[in-house]
Formats: sequence, structure tokens, C-alpha cells
Amino acid sequence: MLRTTNFGYAFETCVEAAYPSRRTCVDPVRDRRILIVDDFEAFRRLICSLLQERADLQVTQASDGLEALRRAEELQPDMILLDIGLPKMTGIEVARRVHKLAPAAKILFLSIETDTDLVREALTLGAGYIHKPRVQSDLLPAIEGVLKGERFVSKGLESIEDTEAHHRHEILLCHDDAAILESFTHFIAAALNAGNAAIVLATESHRESLLQQLRAQGVQIDAAIQQGTYISLDANESPDPGEFLGAIRGLREAAALAGKKYPGVAFCGERAGRLWAEGKTDEAIQLEQLCDNLAKEQEVDILCVYPLAKGQDAVPVLDSIFAQHSAVSYR
Repeated sequence: MLRTTNFGYAFETCVEAAYPSRRTCVDPVRDRRILIVDDFEAFRRLICSLLQERADLQVTQASDGLEALRRAEELQPDMILLDIGLPKMTGIEVARRVHKLAPAAKILFLSIETDTDLVREALTLGAGYIHKPRVQSDLLPAIEGVLKGERFVSKGLESIEDTEAHHRHEILLCHDDAAILESFTHFIAAALNAGNAAIVLATESHRESLLQQLRAQGVQIDAAIQQGTYISLDANESPDPGEFLGAIRGLREAAALAGKKYPGVAFCGERAGRLWAEGKTDEAIQLEQLCDNLAKEQEVDILCVYPLAKGQDAVPVLDSIFAQHSAVSYR
């Protein structure tokens, strides 16, 4: 049955009468804590009614992003059912922050949104995506699958997930070190938080700063290093193609052993950009061609960062380098 309890954060809580308090001892084999985050009360009630079919679920509600973070830290849920269009803080931002507060929580997005870029971003941060019009048919199968470590995407959105694994070889032009580190951090964090593997080819100072920023964001980078799902290499040294391919395969195997069913690999680097900045354009193009082959044949997501002096725009010689990429952006 449905019951509302005030925990001081204006939350509504759906629990069975057998669980009068959040301090009740929970059987770790049977009972799972679920946090529903949506600003529409009627939709939260619908989710609660659907979840009543599962006697092993304890369900708590939150109505905005900030409440979700507070409740997640307090409750330590096994799963968060997360809307995107939330007041006070978006669901995407909640997903970025919540791993530090509740590292074991799996995120399953429930949203009306079907924008390709938004769904892709959500899938880098969470384990699944339910389109709200399909919630009655998809909710329980999605929860069951995600709790088992599987990915779930509602029918009609699978093609968005598929395109994420296809050829992505992007170039980012950055005007300062802060932009480079921010880009690396976001790219690597998205991969590792989704259970994928990552490899970075950067200078020693950038590699150290990247580790610090990843830790500050709550990314389990030390665990990834130990598991073998994260590797960092020196951008001052030219990678051997054969060894690099072996490293990509090793990363994918390590991610699979860590529990990812279909692991991907994300690679970001600044060696090609540094070669170009030093006037070694031919070497930069050769490296970009190698990366392009990796992206196509090994389905590796690649981000190449190029430095630009302040006030400098892309120069004509970069046209030949742009041709090796699927997307170009500035920061």
C-alpha cells in the first residue's frame, strides 16, 4: 500500500507497512532500495503503483534535483529512477554528481525527451533509458535488467544507442590548459561512469591533473586503474601501433571482467595536436589516420585535442586534419 512520510526534505515515500522506518534491517539478497526522482506527483504515484508488483523493493521519492542528491546520500539506493527535466538541478547534473554520494547506485533515466544528443549523454551517465510513454511496459523489465548489470533502452531509441558505438573521431580546439583538462575530465568520466574503459595520451602534468579532477568528481579512477580499465600514456612518446591495439583489446577485456556486458573504449589524446603545434603536420595527419582506423575497425570513441593560442582561429592547414574527424568543436 501507499504511504506518505515526511523526512524533512518534503519527500513522499512509498513503502510496505512492514517497513515502518528507513532503519529497518534490509535483507541484501531480497530487498532493493529504489529512489524515484520526478517533479510530477502523478507520475511518481504511477511508478509506485507499478512497483507494488515487486515485494522486494523499498521505494522513496524526491521531487527535484537537490532533494535527490540529499536523499541518495542518506538512503544509499541500489537504483535511481531519474527524470531529466527537474527543477533546481537537471537529471543530467544529478547523474554526474550522485556517484560520489552513492557510488553503488545504478541510474535508470525516465524521460519524455528523445533528442539524440541528450539521450546519448544520459546513456554515458546511466545504465538505461526509458521513454515515459512506454513506462508501463518497460519499467519492471528495465529494473530487473539493470540490477543484473545489463543495459536497457526503450523500443524506438535503440538506434540512438547504436550510433554511439559507431565511428566517433572528434577534434576539439582549446585555447588554454584549463579547457584541455576540462574536456579530458568530462570525456574520461563519462566512459568510466558507464562501465567502459578509457585510455589517455597526454603530457605528464596533464595526466596528474586529470587524476586529481577525476577524483574530485567522484569518479572511481583508482579502482579503474587497479582493474585495468584505465591507462595513461605519455604524449611525448610515439605509440607503437601494434602495442596500442593490444592495449585497446586489453582494456575492453578488463571492462568485461569488471561486469560490463558490451564494453566500449574511449581514447583521448593531445599528441597529434602537439605535433601540429610544433609544425609537424605530416606526422600529425599520420597519427590521425591511425586513430581513424581505430575508430572504424575497433569501435573506439576518440577525442583529439589541439591547442590554439588566445585569439587564434583554425588556420587553413587544419583543413587536412579536420578531414580525418567526424566532428569539430571549440572550447
